[in-house]
Amino acid sequence: MSDKSFDVIVIGAGPGGYVAAIRAAQLGLRTACVEKRETLGGTCLNVGCIPSKAMLQASEKYHEAADGILEKFGVKTGKVSLDLETFHGHTKKVVGDNTKGIEFLFKKNKVSWLKGSASFVGEREIQIGKTRYKAEKGIIIATGSDVASLPDVTIDEKRIVSSTGALSLDKVPEKMVVIGGGYIGLEMGSVWQRLGAEVTVVEYLDRILPGMDEEISKQMLRVLSKQGLKFKLGHKVEEVKSGKNAASLRITPAKGGDTEKLEADIVLVAVGRKAYTEGLSLDKIGVKTNERGLIITDAHWQTNVKGVYAIGDVIAGPMLAHKAEEEGVAVAEILAGQSGHVNYDVIPGVVYTWPEAAQIGKTEEQLKSDGISYKVGKFPYTANGRARAMQATEGFVKILADRKTDRILGVHILGAEAGTLIAEAALAMEFGATAQDVALTCHAHPTLSEIVKEAALAVDGRALHM
Repeated sequence: MSDKSFDVIVIGAGPGGYVAAIRAAQLGLRTACVEKRETLGGTCLNVGCIPSKAMLQASEKYHEAADGILEKFGVKTGKVSLDLETFHGHTKKVVGDNTKGIEFLFKKNKVSWLKGSASFVGEREIQIGKTRYKAEKGIIIATGSDVASLPDVTIDEKRIVSSTGALSLDKVPEKMVVIGGGYIGLEMGSVWQRLGAEVTVVEYLDRILPGMDEEISKQMLRVLSKQGLKFKLGHKVEEVKSGKNAASLRITPAKGGDTEKLEADIVLVAVGRKAYTEGLSLDKIGVKTNERGLIITDAHWQTNVKGVYAIGDVIAGPMLAHKAEEEGVAVAEILAGQSGHVNYDVIPGVVYTWPEAAQIGKTEEQLKSDGISYKVGKFPYTANGRARAMQATEGFVKILADRKTDRILGVHILGAEAGTLIAEAALAMEFGATAQDVALTCHAHPTLSEIVKEAALAVDGRALHM
């Protein structure tokens, strides 16, 4: 017999978990959320999305002042120096404010925070320490993901670090090697490059940002190279050794060739993430996982065990906080007797470098592979008045629309505030809008959003300002 009972128990208080818990409580369900950290928010708020964005923002400010960018606006700064302690202090405050905010929301919505690690002891029954808890309607697994590494590479968070260790380096490294040219590697590499490190990115594939539209990938490579990042594309890491004063790497061309040696003060391993289900004892109740360790669910996020659900990074799909949130809301609504739905065709992805890159829907490569006939509309930032005023003319908006129906199939943006601009595309695609629908929508002037309108007009070859 359980010591305590709830309607819904959520395991994990990251974006997917805490949002699921809040939504379930809003719907009148007695809800508990299990979290073993001392603070709520999971990886995202504590050592992921939020602190990295705080560092990106702070490093952009430093770069603008130190590299004379502000002088283009008539702002004379004089000699600029970096106070790394205050820099990290800004990040810690942002994290603290956000995690405390979730505590407030839990209290407001009467969500019980069960502190500790949960393991299954039966269907819809878990144990934390010596106490058992029962969920009458369902348990939602939202334990997220952990850092993935390379074979025979030991992450010590001192000289060979993960994204977590890269958030709190006690000094700016002279040389940094980033293994992995995806979102995390480019973002954290950009932070430390702006602060003065010489950064080299080693990527196994022959391009960075492999999941994005190839044109965005190529332009981003050009832009980041111009900023000072160095790239070793199409290279495989054979060995990483941590020494007293530096780390050494051996890399070879992925297609074969001579070995090259690199040295760095810090090596950042950013090769992806893996589902985190450690300690859950899924085998005790027979929850099935696939060969990658991801929990297998049906179309309604239920596992093969009735009443046990899973969302976010522990199931298939992009490992994105906002994807997890949408799933969390959907499952909470299902448990409350409503219908929950997530449109996986309109999940945006954003890279928070400078400039940002954002995308939603299909890439050109995917449309070609699927044999779909499409039209392309592009418009550059250089032709936008607000972008000129911001000294942010790098980039473009690209809209892909069905050649027959004009329905928007994908939107790809490289440029200032791309992560914000992509929201219009998400809304348009969610409601099945055509490129003409966006083109006919009045956009405020002068704004960057006008670039989206012009790209929509360009789908039919009638952009006004180019």
